[in-house]
Amino acid sequence: MFMADPAQGVLQRSVENDAIQKTGRRRWRPQWTARMALIPAMTITIVCFYGFIIWTFVISLTRSRLLPVYKFTGFDQYVRLFANERWWTSMQNLAIHGFLFIGGCMVFGYLLAILIDRRVKAEGMYRTIFMLPLSMSFIVTGVIWQWVMNPGLGLQEAVRALGWDSFEFNWIVRPDRAIYTLAIAGIWQQVGLCMALFLAGLRNIDPNIWKASRVDGIPVWRVYLHIITPMLRTVFFTVFILMSAIVMKAFDLVVALTGGGPGYSSDLPARFVVDHILNRQELGLGAAGAFVLLCTVIAVISPYIYFELKKERGGRGH
Repeated sequence: MFMADPAQGVLQRSVENDAIQKTGRRRWRPQWTARMALIPAMTITIVCFYGFIIWTFVISLTRSRLLPVYKFTGFDQYVRLFANERWWTSMQNLAIHGFLFIGGCMVFGYLLAILIDRRVKAEGMYRTIFMLPLSMSFIVTGVIWQWVMNPGLGLQEAVRALGWDSFEFNWIVRPDRAIYTLAIAGIWQQVGLCMALFLAGLRNIDPNIWKASRVDGIPVWRVYLHIITPMLRTVFFTVFILMSAIVMKAFDLVVALTGGGPGYSSDLPARFVVDHILNRQELGLGAAGAFVLLCTVIAVISPYIYFELKKERGGRGH
């Protein structure tokens, strides 16, 4: 009977072990290379984002005014904040502006994307026209719409010059309507971005869906409403998050368009915070407002993110 050489068996096992170790090293190196490459970005994020969140909360517990003063007074700044009528006006305006701006961008953006998705002539020209306002900053957008809405210079004066003397469009000087002008200007600028995102989603829809709907005789509007729209849930989620971020940090549009007025009728929390920190030397009160705004953002967005991620995981599970 043939007997295997023990030395040969040991040599074979040694070669196999070396191969396993080399494979492990090859797998280990790319993983740690990627992790090492992420360290600078992770460090910047931790320091500049989470670090400043903690610092803001700490400052909100002090009596800081022009400069940080680490003499803690508990939640006195929050008591002052919640007793401030201007703060509650800005929060109410945030709710109105957020609902109109996000809803308007999503609705008009989706409708424009549907119209362009029907393969209209000069599609490139239409996309350029709708995307052009996005190239402007909110400061420029605010100045443009300030001219348009100025009762003595803009749309109202132009229409009256044509003979319609009773026409009125003076929302920018009316305390009960000024907040709506922010939504109009914001939608005009951002609707092109929403259109582009929705159009990209529509162009990824399987063409066989449209072929099947034509065979079955399903109307186009019903296909969009009951089939295509649910399939674009992820796109709607993305647009909602992007537009929500723009609403929460809205500052420059308010300054350029209405200045927060008349009075404080169109004020928003971001302007309240900046005004108290830079102009009124109320660093502690401004920090309290910033931290409450952050908590508001988390409270509003978190449930939506949770349910969307849950649906996405459930879909992958099936």
